[in-house]
Amino acid sequence: MKTTKKCQFCGKPFVTRSGMQRYCSEACQTEAKRARTAQKNNLFKVSLPLMEIQHQEYLTFSKAATLMGCSRQYIYKLVATGKLKASRISNRMAIIRRADIERMLEGNPYHRVLPGSTSSPKKSVSSSLPAKKEKREKEADEVLDFYSSEEVMSLYKVRQSWLYTTAKRNRIPICRIAGKNYYSKKHIDEFFGVAVDTSNITDWLLIEEAEGLFGMKPCALRAYAYRHKIPTKREYGRTYYSKSHLDELRRTDLVNDERYYTVEQVRQIYGLSSANICHIVKVKHIEKIKVGVKNLLLRSDVERVMAEREKQP
Repeated sequence: MKTTKKCQFCGKPFVTRSGMQRYCSEACQTEAKRARTAQKNNLFKVSLPLMEIQHQEYLTFSKAATLMGCSRQYIYKLVATGKLKASRISNRMAIIRRADIERMLEGNPYHRVLPGSTSSPKKSVSSSLPAKKEKREKEADEVLDFYSSEEVMSLYKVRQSWLYTTAKRNRIPICRIAGKNYYSKKHIDEFFGVAVDTSNITDWLLIEEAEGLFGMKPCALRAYAYRHKIPTKREYGRTYYSKSHLDELRRTDLVNDERYYTVEQVRQIYGLSSANICHIVKVKHIEKIKVGVKNLLLRSDVERVMAEREKQP
């Protein structure tokens, strides 16, 4: 019975002539040998720079990056922030001492940073044992309440993939128990802005509805809501804004108020261009109120200024 094997180079099946045969043809055997030789040469090329700088005391930025296993841009960042010392010899030459690199690493020991922790790592390891014990007891006394993934998804109407990615990005503490993720209740509430009780708000507007009602673009609406702390909620990937809060701040009732003219009305009544109206408002100090993208001008001030213009010879 003939034995069939898979070529270790090209992957095609072939009938073997002996039990030790690994390649389907002499061409594959030659190419495999050439690939092994190239791999050895590449390994030598990679290790050659490390061998050259092994006994060097003064390093360029590129060699320092090779020694630390990082990019040259990161070395520039360390020097710019003052964490690593460097000496400039000329306009095109700067060097770093190996001793300065080792001193920087010794002065910055590793400290584990937990997600969501705002405490900065210790700068010195020479701290007393009672202080360490007191800090551990304080951290142990802090008990965090957690939401399950299902609770967060049903409460805030978000998807599970979006929830996990957002929690990682914003460093929200996650606890994994029996294959399920639990999220810190305090951090989740802070992230979604539950400082305002949204259960009492009945009227909500989508971005498209608010854009048509207030004449604001989506990016401007988001910035305005963040700046004025307007309650928002997110359900199934869509954002809703409180209509009552927007009405109170945007004062949409002034658009239909007879005490005010819009710029378009002033253009039609007095035959002026928008540039002329802007100049007159600025020079004559006409009261102006901005509602969305519309500028409302006080009617009495406009009529007074126009009457003065007509009296002029």
